Amino acid sequence: MADDEFEEVFFPYDSVRPIQDELIRKIKDTVLGKQNLVVHAPTGLGKTAAALAPSIREALKHDLTVFFLTSRHTQHKLAMETVRHIKDRHTLDFFAVDIIGKKWLCLQPNVTNLNARDFSSFCKNMREDDICEFYMNTRQKGEASKIASEAVVSLKKSGDTSTANIMEVARKNKLCPYELALLVAKEAQVIIGDYYYVFHPSIRESFMKRCGKELSKSIIIIDEGHNLPDRIKDLSSFRTSTFVVSRAMEEARKNNKEDIASFLESLSRKLVSCGEDIRLPGERYVSREEVVGGLREEYDYEEMLSSMEFLSGLIREEQHQSYVGAVLDFLLSWEDEAEGYARILSKVQSLRGEEVIVVQHRCLDPAIVAREVLRSAYSTILMSGTLNPTGMYREVLGFDSAEEASFKSPFPEKNKLNIIIPKTSTKYETRGENQYREMADIISRITNIIPGNSAVFFPSYFLKDEVEKFFSKLSDKTVFSERPKFTKQEKLDFLESFKKYKDSGAVLFGVISGNFSEGVDLPGDLLKCVVIVGLPLQRPDLETESLIKYYDEKFKKGWDYGYLLPAFNKALQSAGRCIRTETDKGVIVFLDERYAWKNYFRCFPANWDIKITLLFERLIRDFFGK
Repeated sequence: MADDEFEEVFFPYDSVRPIQDELIRKIKDTVLGKQNLVVHAPTGLGKTAAALAPSIREALKHDLTVFFLTSRHTQHKLAMETVRHIKDRHTLDFFAVDIIGKKWLCLQPNVTNLNARDFSSFCKNMREDDICEFYMNTRQKGEASKIASEAVVSLKKSGDTSTANIMEVARKNKLCPYELALLVAKEAQVIIGDYYYVFHPSIRESFMKRCGKELSKSIIIIDEGHNLPDRIKDLSSFRTSTFVVSRAMEEARKNNKEDIASFLESLSRKLVSCGEDIRLPGERYVSREEVVGGLREEYDYEEMLSSMEFLSGLIREEQHQSYVGAVLDFLLSWEDEAEGYARILSKVQSLRGEEVIVVQHRCLDPAIVAREVLRSAYSTILMSGTLNPTGMYREVLGFDSAEEASFKSPFPEKNKLNIIIPKTSTKYETRGENQYREMADIISRITNIIPGNSAVFFPSYFLKDEVEKFFSKLSDKTVFSERPKFTKQEKLDFLESFKKYKDSGAVLFGVISGNFSEGVDLPGDLLKCVVIVGLPLQRPDLETESLIKYYDEKFKKGWDYGYLLPAFNKALQSAGRCIRTETDKGVIVFLDERYAWKNYFRCFPANWDIKITLLFERLIRDFFGK
């Protein structure tokens, strides 16, 4: 791309990276043509700048809004920095706003542990009852208060409309940070936010209306797009259990609502009855009528749901969260007869050894939600370093039309050694102490000779812990073991401690799709090797069976779309922690015999040079010049 060409698209830096110019041109053509693009663009291409620069140019030219959607707070920061560079370099007069999840913006105490639905109800009740001072200070008769309007002017003048600064200004003036962010967003040409601001139907409707935006006048950039299908499915799925119903019964009786308690008790008996023939642990498909049919005959069903809605509102005013409300949300979802859902009832054992019945209304098809957005938007860019194959994401998300593009990595291939060790397996039928011991032996032989830090990622915490029992006795290096529930600060402290071992070397034991397998940058001087142990395939349960069957009927690709490719991309995402810049040098090892099988090997990027060998120690030593 010539200098004048990338200046024209508001490129923010002095030079364009190799291959990045092709990506910029492709995105520019997409937004100019009001089209859609599904693009596989590996780490190092500078996707954020490549997407924002031409999109902002088109937005300013035609009075559009650019939505940059990402689930990672670190990526929010990078996007805001990129916008600032674009403005400074090209002397442009516009601004962006960064909006994280509403719950995380709330200044009310003790709300961060609430689930999304409880928080939404709590927030609504606080506003409607005029007991949230932050909201009342911000909005008066539905309009921005004088102090809120002055705060918006101050934020715009400062040029810092990041989440951190909005929170600081709101706290100082006792304003609602979310409402303040919406007021800023009304005048913003770029909005950086989470997926659900656009892809959750009810949140989108409210958000767009409140900040005066329209999908038809929006360019939507979806970062880390490989996460979008699962995020939409999770947002659109509901579940309840005999435990939750039991707690809801307690709430009802505590509030002297015996009619609701009786209804919930009948629901609990119905769930237990549906699970009588299931062995522990086990599951089966269940019909809509099996769960609620008898309740309709025994009670005035619609009236009971209305009573539960009223009671849950009262409870949430007092204690923020409500089990009655959680059961109500499930029952409302259970009424939906739309295709693309599975109804599954399972019997599990609680930590206290009690039998619990869980029933799910599980979304299988993200296109049910995504299609409306994709059809309405001015232009949509779905991008990630692991959108492979692009056709799967185009079909699964429901694009009516979209161009597909795949770019190769800009990093020298000679800097990366890819190895498959065709030994051991994490298949369920082969798991056992002998396999765990052999995995530990191979991993220790790898990490002991790596001149620096290594990261090892497993399909589950259980498997990680079982292998670690043997590995800790074989490793010459300090082991850092991820736990399931790190706080944000614990995660940062853990990572900083690990980085300090970059010279002597340490080994991070983590989990694919856990705290450190995605969204964490460890340049080559901090991480020299990544080992992927096994394939993170979904447990062969009824949900997986439903997904395979559904995509087989819809696309004739059930095995690939519903099972293999999503798991393979998670493995590749974890592998991507190693090579983050053009000067990084590292080893990526896939430890499982199935990676060498034809049906699995075909899933690797076509341009990867992969060695299949049991003589891995010699290869690694030669690679690092030892």
